[in-house]
Amino acid sequence: MLPPDPSGAAGDGPSRHLDLIAEMMAAFARSQDVEATLRLGLVRAVERLEAEAGSLFLLEPDGSLRCRASVGPVDVTGLRLAPGTGIVWRTVEANCPQRVGDTGRDPDFAPTIDDATGFITRSILCAPVAAGPERLGAIELFNKRGGHPFSDADLGLLQALTASAALAMINARLLASLAEQEMMQRDLELAAEIQRAMLPPLQGEDSPVHGVNLPARGVSGDFYEIVPLPDGRIAFAIGDVAGKGMKAALLMARTASLFRCLVKREDGPGRVLAAIESELHETRLAGTFVTMVAGLLDVDTGRVVLANAGHEPPVLYAKGRFVEIEGGMPPLGIDPRLFADGVPETVVDLDGGALYLFTDGLTEARGVVGGVMLGAAGVLGLLDAFTAMSAAERLQTVLHALGGAVTLRDDVTLMVVEDRTRPPSSAVQRLFPARPEVLAEIRATVAAALAGIGGGAEVVEACVLATDEACQNIIRHAYKGGEGDIVLHVSREDDSVVIRLMDFAPPVDPSKIVSRPLDDVRPGGLGTHLMRSVMDTVGFRPPPMGIGNLLEMVKRIESP
Repeated sequence: MLPPDPSGAAGDGPSRHLDLIAEMMAAFARSQDVEATLRLGLVRAVERLEAEAGSLFLLEPDGSLRCRASVGPVDVTGLRLAPGTGIVWRTVEANCPQRVGDTGRDPDFAPTIDDATGFITRSILCAPVAAGPERLGAIELFNKRGGHPFSDADLGLLQALTASAALAMINARLLASLAEQEMMQRDLELAAEIQRAMLPPLQGEDSPVHGVNLPARGVSGDFYEIVPLPDGRIAFAIGDVAGKGMKAALLMARTASLFRCLVKREDGPGRVLAAIESELHETRLAGTFVTMVAGLLDVDTGRVVLANAGHEPPVLYAKGRFVEIEGGMPPLGIDPRLFADGVPETVVDLDGGALYLFTDGLTEARGVVGGVMLGAAGVLGLLDAFTAMSAAERLQTVLHALGGAVTLRDDVTLMVVEDRTRPPSSAVQRLFPARPEVLAEIRATVAAALAGIGGGAEVVEACVLATDEACQNIIRHAYKGGEGDIVLHVSREDDSVVIRLMDFAPPVDPSKIVSRPLDDVRPGGLGTHLMRSVMDTVGFRPPPMGIGNLLEMVKRIESP
């Protein structure tokens, strides 16, 4: 509690100091240098309250109070007070103003400064610089001139000044923090732009090797490389740096650069990985390592030589099934002694199929509904759903499936290495935007695909009609007229034409899709009946994770 005001002067209230309060509040509002304005406020408070001296103390990160400004016969700017020292610390700790009429009777008064400077402190007025429970420091005034004690009005003015000072300091810190965050965001955006520029350019349709990268954040610790060699072979690599953020991005850039350099002079991917391990060990960052697969594709034979250092096993899709390519070493950057005998290589015959390489961000992606991890089975299901697409579109469609229905917790990078020595599949698979103006192109694609796989005129007409109606339903009901995409798949399986339509809309309940009775004559509502009348079977199939709905329609081809 403060002692009673001994002055009792009539008319002595805060109102007579309103001009100074208003002046200082305006100064704080305009100031771009809050501490300079605080020093000015200290000078004005000393003048107005007729004190002999004054000090501004602010809390430091180390927990001490440091004098940031001083007015009077003795300059104590820079003085540090350990916790619990003097009246000013009592003010800060209690977050309550203090008025000491006689310092000789106050047990917390510390005469150390007086002894060192020769200044004699008789009375003290001190108010905390604080906003609610957040304490920033205090302003301390010493000895009212003429030997008079400090009054309630003096205390009111000092409290008003310290309260406005606290708000100004907090606002300044918030603005500084926002400015720093904006600068960091700009730096991250620039780093992400530089990193994207380091990835290989989009490959042409005739290239047998393609890759895509989807960062979970602005910058990625994943990378992939595609390097054509002078002898016609194609070198490729995929890697994942442990950790996230700028540290991982820098190591990613270094590892990718080493691969591009070393693959042109080392004989085989095993020697390349061993050389990268040696280079990384010399400049290794503590707690970081890299999982990586490097490979060489012989385009003429469809054979791949692989070397794996702690990465997810590549998966070969050939003759309708997936096979993991096991084997490998620990990750790069852990211990060079593990690589003393080099990195073993594995020869893989693509056998007319495709080799997939991906980072664990793909298998660890989780569905938005239920949070179930995609896992290896989910990854293979997505890849299997798009096998008839061109390689580049296939990878983009997989990422498209991840974007809407899956939550990414890590960066995702995916590569495909195809065997171009065998004739391509006769199946047709394409991604179309779900818009009415695209329906004509979808109908033409179905007709052309059926002509290529041996469908008669009646089969073509029925399939085109059913596909058109199904796509209209997807546009109107699944996407409700909004943005979306449709994957069209047309193939021949034995004596039947199979048409699959996949979308990325919310899953529908097949039990609720019922045709309206034919005797109910009014526009719309007969699409399901029409599709089932022209096709042999129409039904929904369980889609892979990331796909909203999968509709399958089958039409038998009459034997000649």
